[in-house]
Amino acid sequence: MASFKVHVTKDYTVFCSGHFITYDDQCEPLHGHNYRAAATLEGDLDENAYVFDFTTLKKLLRGICDRLDHHMLLPRDNPRLAVAEDGPSIVVRYREKKYVFPREDVLILPIPNTTAEMLAQWIAGEVEAGLRQRGATNLTTLEVEVEEVFGQSAFCRRALTG
Repeated sequence: MASFKVHVTKDYTVFCSGHFITYDDQCEPLHGHNYRAAATLEGDLDENAYVFDFTTLKKLLRGICDRLDHHMLLPRDNPRLAVAEDGPSIVVRYREKKYVFPREDVLILPIPNTTAEMLAQWIAGEVEAGLRQRGATNLTTLEVEVEEVFGQSAFCRRALTG
């Protein structure tokens, strides 16, 4: 029996974003990446002999990347950071450090840290929600790759239920 999967990554499934990570009682300096995202779907063929339509998957992934593009990415669920709105600004505190960002330039994500792994997990959740909205019931597995720099990627793989 054959198994099938489709994979997409394009020049436009990219996002340029700033971030920093807390780890081991430290806080990285503020920096950014030119991220690239990719998605792989596994499943049975549908009535059109597709696992999933490439065009639809590309549009879905591009829309998610566009939401992340040119934003400062902040984790909502990081116990080491205090993130708060202050009028038109987002204020972030880590110990004695204080960052102030314009609200419109920030995207606060429901993750504990803005690592490539957590970004891949968040993107996978957004892709899965988009697949459900489109009624995809033949899919078994979703894998999302987030590349920070060439040759350095994180993956999130999750089982899908129809």
